[in-house]
Amino acid sequence: MSEGMKEPLLDLPDEQSASPELLDSQVQRAQEQLLQLKRQQEQIEKQKRELEELSRKQEDLEKGRGDMIEKLTRSLVVIERETYEAEKRVEQLRLTSTTFAQHLNSLERINPKGWSNSDLHKELSKALSAVDDARAEYSKSLTKINAKSDGEVINPGATVEEAFYSASEDASFVVWLKRGFAFTLPILILGLSALLVFYFMHG
Repeated sequence: MSEGMKEPLLDLPDEQSASPELLDSQVQRAQEQLLQLKRQQEQIEKQKRELEELSRKQEDLEKGRGDMIEKLTRSLVVIERETYEAEKRVEQLRLTSTTFAQHLNSLERINPKGWSNSDLHKELSKALSAVDDARAEYSKSLTKINAKSDGEVINPGATVEEAFYSASEDASFVVWLKRGFAFTLPILILGLSALLVFYFMHG
């Protein structure tokens, strides 16, 4: 019997010794005990529900925690790899830019008009060598840059103006795409609202 039961179970009197007053008293005590038992049962059921809810929340916690730990760990590995690749590409582009600038400076300083007749053969050989070096470096770097890109980063046949406007057009296309979506969004919402109203009215 539970500790909450303060009273012992009733001892039923013999039929011969039972009086109406005693029977009424016994019935009242039995009802009180039943009410107390009912309250204890309700309390136990409440505690059971609370424990079941707590257990469910703990299971949800462990499942969600494990799932997110796995996803975040995997994502961090991917991000770290992508960051490493991006840093390598930036460094490659930076080195290529420095090398191209050096070759450009070297080629721009070539001035055939300033060569003397006596040094013409020597200067011409040096100039041709500089052009060959620049061409070889350009081809090698171009292959590396374009190989690690989805598209053609540098178009060998494009002029300076074409290369500049090509990059500008790509950027402006995205801008106008976003603007077009912003302009048409209210019209789409208005049209859908009208369709919904028509549908509910003519159900």
